Amino acid sequence: MLERAWAAGVEHVVVIGETPATAEKALGLAATDARLSSTAGVHPHEARHWTSETEAWLAQQLRDPRVVAAGEMGLDYHYDHSPREVQREVFDRQLGLATAASRPAVIHAREADDDVAAILRNHPRATAILHSFSSGPALLRAGLDLGHYVSFSGMITFKGWRLDAAIQEVPLDRLLVETDAPYLAPVPHRGRRNEPAFVERTAARLAEVRGRPLQEMLELTSANAARVFGPRLNPGEEPSRK
Repeated sequence: MLERAWAAGVEHVVVIGETPATAEKALGLAATDARLSSTAGVHPHEARHWTSETEAWLAQQLRDPRVVAAGEMGLDYHYDHSPREVQREVFDRQLGLATAASRPAVIHAREADDDVAAILRNHPRATAILHSFSSGPALLRAGLDLGHYVSFSGMITFKGWRLDAAIQEVPLDRLLVETDAPYLAPVPHRGRRNEPAFVERTAARLAEVRGRPLQEMLELTSANAARVFGPRLNPGEEPSRK
């Protein structure tokens, strides 16, 4: 998979760790190649397992230079695998840890826009990435008002996608693209396991909506990723601060 990614022109992969177990695996991968980085956090589905030991673990993980972001964290009111009040508390605590460690936070929001926006407003110094964005205008504008980034996945290539207006609204210096692998493979790969080699298809759709050449969009989103994730993606640069 990685060989296909490098052959397709991908320069760096951020491997998501949404539980302690998967974060340790992601960090292990990041130790094998400087073109890989990891995140560490607790997904809202797993929030019910949060303990003081988990909090201490995450604080320690965020000190590792190979861990370039906290998360995936946030709120998911669609499945409710964890009680909503627990989700909110764990999201709030993780966002505080991310801010203290000067790491961006990768945010999951599903059917919880108002509460996600409220918690983001409680952490005005945080840097957030609204991941695989498909939420409503209220969360989008709250995120943009706070200076956050918005990341789009392969779903923007689907026939049922109806949020081109959101793509148009995000400032060019806040746009990101992602895979959300193994999910949401872009057309013409829809139905297959997603992988980093496919991300150019998502960037092409982003370029189409914004009326920009593909190469310009590739360079722009790469520069944005390097800025938000920091020195490991762009040696010599410091992570963005608020």
